[in-house]
Amino acid sequence: MSNQVPADGSMLPLMEEFYTIQGEGYHTGKAAYFIRLGGCDVGCHWCDVKESWDADLHPLTSAETIVENAKQFPAKTVVITGGEPLLYNLSYLTQKLKEAGIQIFLETSGAYPLTGYWDWICLSPKKFKGPRPDVLSAAGELKVIVFNKSDFAWAEEHAKFVGSTCKLYLQPEWSKAAEMTPLIIDYVKDNPKWEISLQTHKYLNIP
Repeated sequence: MSNQVPADGSMLPLMEEFYTIQGEGYHTGKAAYFIRLGGCDVGCHWCDVKESWDADLHPLTSAETIVENAKQFPAKTVVITGGEPLLYNLSYLTQKLKEAGIQIFLETSGAYPLTGYWDWICLSPKKFKGPRPDVLSAAGELKVIVFNKSDFAWAEEHAKFVGSTCKLYLQPEWSKAAEMTPLIIDYVKDNPKWEISLQTHKYLNIP
């Protein structure tokens, strides 16, 4: 974590923000404003935004500025992602977004305590640093990235700890999609509580 980030979350290390179409998981296909915070120590080797890991590379930006930027776009939906956004206290930022009438979705590995006010929580747990019980119980969606065959059993282990209404997704890791997608299809046909999530933004060439 960056040492300069205030404990109240009034300033956060903003890596990038952009308006796009949500590409994966429950909210696939919806327009949303993405807020990507810098800083992560979970360290997935297949991470496609490794430049997000070092929070000190990304400028501390006031929550008010972030909210003002989000308000400029037609969709009143924000996705807060990272990095690992729960490294920081997100209560201040999410309160300000709520006051602006914006729906807020979180994408997290669940490795840190849950803060903030959320309309939807997408938990994508990682083997390198497992999710906390408070995030597991709050998740609306469990999205497990399938990189190899052992990930199916690992996905089932986490499915035991989410709520009964939590949506369950298996998503092929992009570089292994050709190899893993047929296995996921067969698995979902045999275990229909799971659904397939695809990184549709990559197929559509949307950033």
